[in-house]
Amino acid sequence: MNTGKLCQARAITVDRADELVKAAQVMREKHIGYLVVVATDADGLQRPVGVLTDRDIVVTVVARETDPRTLRVGDVMTESPVTAAESDPLEKSLGEMRRMGVRRLPVVGKRGELVGVLSLDDVIEALSSELQNVAGSIRNEQVIEGTLRP
Repeated sequence: MNTGKLCQARAITVDRADELVKAAQVMREKHIGYLVVVATDADGLQRPVGVLTDRDIVVTVVARETDPRTLRVGDVMTESPVTAAESDPLEKSLGEMRRMGVRRLPVVGKRGELVGVLSLDDVIEALSSELQNVAGSIRNEQVIEGTLRP
């Protein structure tokens, strides 16, 4: 299984120059806690240059009692995020997530353009589906054997 097949293609993005409060409002409206910060290159491709999480906002802004209205996304974001290639085997992406201690990774295409976000939720959902197939095989084996050999 490769990373590109599991990632969510509709990544929610912001620009590093966006107001932090506006980014937080996007998180609230979309019910998410993770935004990919992108820069558009000369070819019009959006490349990930950072990530912004709800935790970044809490730890960097709220806990320090900083006025969020004075900040931009670029002031708080995690720069140069680890990314996964859409062609990477899932095992490689999971290894990077474990190494970095993160639950999500931006996924990039062949030219470094953002194509989606891989989250542990996506992985768990896919594994759950696979495990249901395994359990179904075991159940069906028992039913078929009971039918063929009463």
